[in-house]
Amino acid sequence: MTPAYPTPDRASTSRATPSSLSAFASRHWRLLGAAALSLWLAGCAGQTTAPSAPRQADDWQRQQSRLEALDTWTVAGKVGLRTPRDSTSANLDWTQTPQHYRMLISGPFGTGRSVLEGRAGAVELTTGDGTFQASSPEALMQQQLGWSLPISALDYWVRGLPAPGAAHDETRDDLGFPAQLRQAGWTIAYRDWTYAGGLWLPRRLVMTYDDIRALLVVNEWQPGQADTTP
Repeated sequence: MTPAYPTPDRASTSRATPSSLSAFASRHWRLLGAAALSLWLAGCAGQTTAPSAPRQADDWQRQQSRLEALDTWTVAGKVGLRTPRDSTSANLDWTQTPQHYRMLISGPFGTGRSVLEGRAGAVELTTGDGTFQASSPEALMQQQLGWSLPISALDYWVRGLPAPGAAHDETRDDLGFPAQLRQAGWTIAYRDWTYAGGLWLPRRLVMTYDDIRALLVVNEWQPGQADTTP
């Protein structure tokens, strides 16, 4: 993903009402919002056995270089999104490689299978109504909704890292792990961690920007593995 991650358009967010959105946008904002987060499938591959001891004070520092180098994974879980207009949830299968990402979205919207795919300079959303394209995931959301979520930063935030190219500040917990990250107007709270592939990785994240709130619960991390199933 590219490191550009524009923040939501405050004016557009405050003016939007259900009656002002087209029927198309009304159907698809949930899908895009869910895709913005992210993240997560209902896969069944085995999770690395957790260490016998819980997180230790030196674990985060010791794994820092491996986290920064991690660029391939499959993540499984659920995401919830709440805005002033609506709230919804979805299952999401997220496969990440250095050249490509793919998010398979499914949920209780009654819209079936939707896929968001991105490569350098191009993003494509495929639903039962067709295929839609833009130069970035944020541009695609802005085009359809009038506001956007920072999809392009999520591949860093989901690892517990700040995205490059923008100022940030963070607080750490008693063991030195990120507790809260603030960047580009967003606040990311790390509520829980899981152990997979020899790494401690975020399991539960809450991301907020004004009155937009996104919750990500990761059921399974597969670091270093990319699911290429269509």
